[in-house]
Amino acid sequence: MHALVRDWVTSGGDPLVIRTSGSTGEPKDVVLSHAAVTASARASLDRLGGSGGWLLAMPVTGVGGLQVLVRSVLAGVEPVLADEHDDLAAAVAAIGGDRRYASLVPTQVHRIVESGDVDVLRSLDALLIGGAAVSPELLAALDGVRVVRTYGMSETSGGCVYDGVPLDGVRVRIDDAGQVHVAGPVLFDGYADAEATRRVLRDGWFATADLGEIDASGRLRVTGRSDDVVISGGVNIALPAVTAALRGLDGVRDAIALGVPDDEWGSRVVAFVVPADAVCLDALRLEAVRDGVEASGLARTWAPREVRLVDELPLLPGGKIDRQTLRGR
Repeated sequence: MHALVRDWVTSGGDPLVIRTSGSTGEPKDVVLSHAAVTASARASLDRLGGSGGWLLAMPVTGVGGLQVLVRSVLAGVEPVLADEHDDLAAAVAAIGGDRRYASLVPTQVHRIVESGDVDVLRSLDALLIGGAAVSPELLAALDGVRVVRTYGMSETSGGCVYDGVPLDGVRVRIDDAGQVHVAGPVLFDGYADAEATRRVLRDGWFATADLGEIDASGRLRVTGRSDDVVISGGVNIALPAVTAALRGLDGVRDAIALGVPDDEWGSRVVAFVVPADAVCLDALRLEAVRDGVEASGLARTWAPREVRLVDELPLLPGGKIDRQTLRGR
């Protein structure tokens, strides 16, 4: 795969088609031009401080893994495949080049923290984390690691905003509904579905379906997705806030709150919880969880109406939580 990407980057060619993860709906086929993908990669390396070697720990069929390959080609340094090494320390030690980088999603980083391997990450010149929001608790656990929080998606050739600041050439605006729009050389040509393209791409601006705000210093802060709010019993509930409350409860190793259809409530909030251990199961019964969410400062009406205990949260190939599989349960 690396050889194919190398030839494509150096010689050009037809647009690539990347299928989105489908973490929040049906997957879409995204058409990415050579110009967009390489513009993104070059802007990323400029922001990071220069070319270097990369750890490849994500599937290359997704835009995150693809961009690791493209940046590696531009740097002239072979990427290190994490799966070909016994552990993270050995993989990072094998990274060549004057600078060393890795790009991961929060779930991967969370598992590294749990394994006690954070020291390995401190040897990197930068750790890019994208694909989902990074919790304050996870950031605190990465003390001493140069973390770069990235925002972007397949339609923007990967991360296009680093730590709230758009990459060179990228423009960001917020519409009247609070939705984030992105423009610039990194944008996709469209979807394979022309009608889907018309719904989101207009006058050179891509409507992301994410909600956000731009602060006084010009930094973007993503506050959620337009579809991350459910109405249950007439109450608007922001699911990311419930998820954050669940993850802060004693005895919870990981969790996510999802909305599912309900005949009585319209939608009901279900908490999928990974217990920290078997001792804490009593503390994760429904009423205890509802009490804990309310104690976190959220309204009682936001508390989950159902708790499902699971061994782990299922992941898509790119490392995002597979919400559709959970809803199917």
